[in-house]
Amino acid sequence: MFLKQISDPSLAQYSYLIGCQRTGEAVVVDPERDIDRYQEIAKHEGLKITAVAETHIHADFVSGAREFAAADPSIKLYLSAEGGPNWQSEWAKSLPGYHPLHDGDSFKIGNIELQAVHTPGHTPEHIVYLVTDHGGGANEPIAMLSGDFLFVGDAGRPDLLEQAAGLEGTQEQGARALYKSLRKVSELPCHLQVLPAHGAGSACGKALGSIPNSTFGYEEKFNPALKLALNESEEAFVNFILSGQSEPPAYFANMKHVNKVGPTVLGELPKARLMSLDEILPSLNEPDFVVLDTRSRGEFLEGHLRGSLFTPPEKFSDFAGSFLAPEQELAIVADDAAAAQDCVRQLVRIGFDRIAGFLPASSIDDAPAELITKFQAVDFQAVPALLGGNGDTFTLDVRKATEFVGGHIRNAHNLAHTRLRPRLAEIPRVPLLVHCQTGHRATGASAFLARNGYEVTCVADKFENAPLGILTAGVPR
Repeated sequence: MFLKQISDPSLAQYSYLIGCQRTGEAVVVDPERDIDRYQEIAKHEGLKITAVAETHIHADFVSGAREFAAADPSIKLYLSAEGGPNWQSEWAKSLPGYHPLHDGDSFKIGNIELQAVHTPGHTPEHIVYLVTDHGGGANEPIAMLSGDFLFVGDAGRPDLLEQAAGLEGTQEQGARALYKSLRKVSELPCHLQVLPAHGAGSACGKALGSIPNSTFGYEEKFNPALKLALNESEEAFVNFILSGQSEPPAYFANMKHVNKVGPTVLGELPKARLMSLDEILPSLNEPDFVVLDTRSRGEFLEGHLRGSLFTPPEKFSDFAGSFLAPEQELAIVADDAAAAQDCVRQLVRIGFDRIAGFLPASSIDDAPAELITKFQAVDFQAVPALLGGNGDTFTLDVRKATEFVGGHIRNAHNLAHTRLRPRLAEIPRVPLLVHCQTGHRATGASAFLARNGYEVTCVADKFENAPLGILTAGVPR
């Protein structure tokens, strides 16, 4: 058996390529939309991808299952049929390769068997796969492809449908289902490998480990969520799993719908076309045209094209997914074509397809002065004077709620940067003082707010430098 975990660091996402080396067949589990990566690995290993399987309808990236089906109609699609009629992959039902799976169903890739186990909680339709290598002589599973059900050090959050998609009342229901699902798998052998769909940095859990895999026995001993589910009451588990979850990026709200009805087929990854200033400048006044500036924070704060968003490489998917709308046309400011192409790959993974091209970062120096803008940026030592000098200033803390409760500026209002776009109407049209923990999120949020017509002062500084006299402890709104 061949098994390879394929990582996307930008989304902390893991896909899996599993192949039977005897027959040359392979399956990809939970692929992202840019399927060329999986095809290249399979070709290198002498395998042919004959099937695609998913653990659930994803909320954090555009699935590559439809892309595979369009590239090769003979590919089999193994998708969950659990959760009820509202939780099915509608796009796949008319395709000849569609194979709906219920709890206990299994299929083979050569001599490798994958058995579906219904594990609702993160979502109603969620399934995991128990993998058995019959070709190697095994008669019990070697691994569980656990999707967003069980992570290293955590369990899949059950509140995303309510927090991201607005389905009220689903988070407690999901938490109770997750409790039962974790108990359902309690008899799995301790040696069973746990191969999750996400690692540290994903918004699909609150305490995911950086180790890419684990064993069920290890998780039984040291995973707080699993230990609680197996040893404590349902109420204790529900309270634990729903507390302290981060605010999901705005684009999550669209992903469930896109993956349910079917994303647009790309055919191939779009190329980042080189653009000139002359091409971009006439579009700067268009409300649905956005420049994504990947330069350093210092360079961005010194001056950027009017209406640009700050999307540095280390936070690119996070900021783009938080501040963009799918209908917007995008131009990328990047150092070179390779850097721009990496941004294109990250954009299509989260559903942003309208990419006009890229502008070399060096071109910003040649832009007409009247098209370059910036907002005020200060450090924390300047904040007391700003708070005392204008009674109308609205202090906006764009950290997570869990960070805010640990201490914040007196009278500050907390709204995580990931929730600014859907809740923009809540922010008053007065001068804003925006800060975060390190200055990075504040810069991204300030650029978004300035683009939307707000007067912004950005605290481009670490929160640890805030004078004690302006701090208090409290509870976020």
